[in-house]
Amino acid sequence: MSQPSAWLHRHIGLLPAGLVLDLACGAGRNSLFLLEKGCQVLALDKDAQGFVALEAAGARTMRHDLEADIEHGNWPFAENAFAAILVCNYLHRPLFPDMLGSLEPGGLLIYETFAAGNAQFGKPSNPAFLLRQGELLEQIRSNPQVAMQVIAYEEGYVEQPKPAMIQRICARKTGKTNVLDRL
Repeated sequence: MSQPSAWLHRHIGLLPAGLVLDLACGAGRNSLFLLEKGCQVLALDKDAQGFVALEAAGARTMRHDLEADIEHGNWPFAENAFAAILVCNYLHRPLFPDMLGSLEPGGLLIYETFAAGNAQFGKPSNPAFLLRQGELLEQIRSNPQVAMQVIAYEEGYVEQPKPAMIQRICARKTGKTNVLDRL
């Protein structure tokens, strides 16, 4: 099994207690890391290839194609369902508003994927699967009912785990406004 995301590893200490959704989990490298750290994990992917190992390690799993018929409500989760959502190396722009809504107040989004310019290093190279400059910052504002506080954001070239252009963000869903938010 390959190493978990360095971005996840860097921000693991910020995760609130509760259920973590590993969206498009693939073989489950990040889910297994989360489980080792004592998190409750729901691992979702359209391919169930890694589910046996994940279930044996204690994860709940869900096979679901997030890109099928999204216009008709294909997002399978309720609002405020997750303490955290992790997305690594996956991009489907229409999911952002619903995904953000599914974070609990105070919930954490840890997201990283490929960005424009990645074609020079290999796949993905199709612009449909690459974030435009600054786009991840725009996407966390895609649900007008959800306010997100950016904790960390990076955009640029990385050498590990392989040379790539990436964007990554760690952001917390803010709760209801209160007097402490006054400027």
